Amino acid sequence: MLSQLALSVLQPGFDGTSAPDWLRRALGQGLGGAVLFARNLPRRELVDELRAENSDVVVAIDEEGGVVTRLEAVAGSSFPGNRALGVADSLDLTRRVGHAIGSLVSSHDITLNYAPSADVNANPANPVIGVRSFGPTAELVARHTAAWIEGHQSAGVAACAKHFPGHGDTVTDSHLALPTVHASAELFHERDLPPFRAAIEAGVKAIMCGHLLIPALDPSGPATLSRAILTDLLRGELGFQGMLVTDAIEMKAVAALHSPGEIAVRALAAGCDAICVGQTTEEGLAEIVDAIVAAVRDGSLPEERLAQASARVAALAAWYGKSERASASTLDPATGGQGSPDLAVGLEAARAALTVTGAARLTAPPHVLEINPRLNLAVEPGTPTGLTAALTERLPGTTRVRVAMGEDLPPLPEGPVVLVVHDAARHPWVRQALAGLTAARPDAIVVETGIPDTPIGASYLETHGISRASAIAAAEWLVGSTTQANAHATGEIA
Repeated sequence: MLSQLALSVLQPGFDGTSAPDWLRRALGQGLGGAVLFARNLPRRELVDELRAENSDVVVAIDEEGGVVTRLEAVAGSSFPGNRALGVADSLDLTRRVGHAIGSLVSSHDITLNYAPSADVNANPANPVIGVRSFGPTAELVARHTAAWIEGHQSAGVAACAKHFPGHGDTVTDSHLALPTVHASAELFHERDLPPFRAAIEAGVKAIMCGHLLIPALDPSGPATLSRAILTDLLRGELGFQGMLVTDAIEMKAVAALHSPGEIAVRALAAGCDAICVGQTTEEGLAEIVDAIVAAVRDGSLPEERLAQASARVAALAAWYGKSERASASTLDPATGGQGSPDLAVGLEAARAALTVTGAARLTAPPHVLEINPRLNLAVEPGTPTGLTAALTERLPGTTRVRVAMGEDLPPLPEGPVVLVVHDAARHPWVRQALAGLTAARPDAIVVETGIPDTPIGASYLETHGISRASAIAAAEWLVGSTTQANAHATGEIA
C-alpha cells in the first residue's frame, strides 16, 4: 500500500510530553519514525508510548552534547561538545564521551542520535556550527568524527554524521535562509568531505544532509534536493550504503522554496531515505503522505526508489533491535531507571579543554554578568551556561544578571565580577560591551563559552562550549579546586 510505504520514511516531531492521538494512529498505520525535542521532555515512558504502537519505530533525537542537548536541556549537558573534544585532542577521550552519550541515549530506548556534527568550522563567522564542530581543519575533524562514532555505536545506538556535504563554511543559519558555500569542488573535496569519508569508514549507520547551496557541486538547488550530491557523490563516490535523512524540512532554507510535500518528494527522488519533519500536525503529516503517493502515481517519484528508502529505514531499525545496548552508568531507580549519566568522563573532557590566560581567582562570591546573544535555533532557548549554578555551589551568595542585545548594561557592584560571553568575536555589540566593562573593571574575569577571541580581563577562560560539565570545570578552576594539569595554560596560572 503506497500510503503505508510513504509513512514508513517519515520522522515527524510533535508537541507535548506524551504521544498525541494522531501520532499513535500514524504509528499503527506504519509510520516509520519520530523525533524528540527538549519541548517533549524526553523520557523512557514517552518512548515506550511510541513503541507500543510500532515496536520498530525509529525514534530519533539531537543529543550532540555541549550546547545541543535534548535529554539534559534543563540543567545543561553532562558532556562538553565537539569543540572542547577537538581542543583536548585525545581520541580515547572522544571515543569515551561518544560511548557515554550513546549510553545515555540507549537508556531511553532511542534508536538514532542525529550526531555528531562532522562539519569543518572553516569560517569563524559561522552562526550555526561553531562549537558544534570538532574544529577548523579537516584532519582534526575527521579523526574525532570517527572516534566519536565508534564510541557511540558501541553503546548500541545509531550515530548520524551531519550536515552533509559540510555546513562549516557558511555565514547564514539554514534555519533562517538558504546558505551558499562559495568553495571550489576541489576545496570541498579536500576540506569538507574527509570527515564524512571517515564517518563512513567508521561504519556510521546514518548521515544527515544539510540545506546548503553549493554551486561548485550542483548550482540547481539545495543539497537536500540534489541527486548529484546525494546519489552521485555520497552513494557513488563515497560509497555510503546506510540511511540518509534530511535536516528538518520546515527550516526556511528549503521551506521558502517548496511546500513540505514537494520537499519530501524531491528529497526522496534525490536519494534521501528518511524525511525529518521537526514540527508538524496530523494535517501536515497527511499532506506529505498524499504528496508522496501522488508523485509515485504520476511517475515523478519511482516506486522502487521509495521502496529502497523504506528498506534502509527498516534496516536501521533492525540493526538497533539486534544490537547489544549499554545503559547510562549512573541510573536513578526513583525515575524508572533513568537518571543523569556519570559525570566523570564529561568532566575529564571539560577540564582537558579548559584554556586559561591570566592568574586571577575567586575568593569571594562574584557577581556574574552574562552578555547573551541569541544562540542559533538548533539550541533550545533556555539552555543554561551553568556557570552561575556551578559557582554558587562553591561560593554561596553568587549573583547573576543577563543582558541581551539592545538592553542597557547594569552598573557593576563592588567585589569580584565574572563576565560571560559566547562568540564575542562574531557580535560587535558584545565586544564593545566587554571592552567597556573590562576598561572600567580591569579586575573582571572573562569566560568565553564559544569560539575564542583575543584574551581580555584579569583572567580569560575558554570553555570551548556550553555545558554543565564545562561550567563545573571553569568554576573549579576559578575557586582553585583543580590543578594546573587540568587546563591548558596560555598565561601564568596562580
